[in-house]
Amino acid sequence: MPHRRHDMRRRDRGAVVIDVGISRIPDPTKKSGYRTVGDVDFEAVRAKAKAITPVPGGVGPMTIAMLVSNTVRAAELSLEA
Repeated sequence: MPHRRHDMRRRDRGAVVIDVGISRIPDPTKKSGYRTVGDVDFEAVRAKAKAITPVPGGVGPMTIAMLVSNTVRAAELSLEA
């Protein structure tokens, strides 16, 4: 299935966009031959959105932070039992 990127034609201006999609698309300018992009067309949406997460580097760090937080909390709860 071809990769389809979303823009904000059907979305309201001022929206907060959290792009959790991740895809590789061909890019001959990169050593690897591809680049990583999200599902949202970042350049087209950034002027319309109130805030937008970049890909890569957007929600990944938050996911890791929450995983560590939940692991520490689970350890604390297990010590209380």
